[in-house]
Amino acid sequence: MSDLIESFYDDLAPCYHLIFADWNRSIAWQASILAPILERATGKTSPHVLDCACGIGTQALGLAQRGHRVAASDVSQASVERARKEAHLRQLDIRFYVADMTGLGPIGESNFDAVLAADNALPHLLSDDELHRALTAIAAKLTDNGVLLATLRDYDSLIVSRPAMQPPAFHPHEAGYRIVHQVWHWEGNGYTLHHYLTIPTAHGWTVRHFVSCYRALLRAELNEALLASGFADIHWLDPAETSFYQPIVLARKR
Repeated sequence: MSDLIESFYDDLAPCYHLIFADWNRSIAWQASILAPILERATGKTSPHVLDCACGIGTQALGLAQRGHRVAASDVSQASVERARKEAHLRQLDIRFYVADMTGLGPIGESNFDAVLAADNALPHLLSDDELHRALTAIAAKLTDNGVLLATLRDYDSLIVSRPAMQPPAFHPHEAGYRIVHQVWHWEGNGYTLHHYLTIPTAHGWTVRHFVSCYRALLRAELNEALLASGFADIHWLDPAETSFYQPIVLARKR
């Protein structure tokens, strides 16, 4: 995974929660949808889960609060440190590691019932080789018949419309409201994302700007990569079915 992506999340870690209208509410809401899916897919009420792109812990914290046994990793050391702090504040037992998705060797655990790669993490893998290495590494961490659950944007639609921006959202803030929006610069089958946080202060407004890159990972491309990396029984769940904000894909280790 590129240094640009690592630095993107390192820089964003202290204020990542400001992207959400209410981060704690989003933690609980996401877990209320993802946890039952994982439980049905694994056949366990408290599956052993690795969140391999945990960021500051949005999904890992919620799953642990619901009784899942959770380990979590991320390429961004700053994000992992933030997530570890948030877990401690909530008295949650989560093991944290710094690890790139393409090489999960630093994670001293295996035989997970499920691996989670949420919030559009897989499209950070810009080449087919990177994607294959990540999916192979994920498969190696799973128990026999274990499942991968990933969420990502609907690129089959986005590659056609090629939106130039994500409209601004206005979230409550101590001094009124903050503004969150994105600008997308498309090139070929991917785009550079410019993420802006505009925050009110006593002396005006402060604007934070973060930059990262994504590929427009199509369903057929991901399906092919999953099959080539030791997965089968691929199943897509759309937002209309789950009420989640992104499509969800489930795949089972062969």
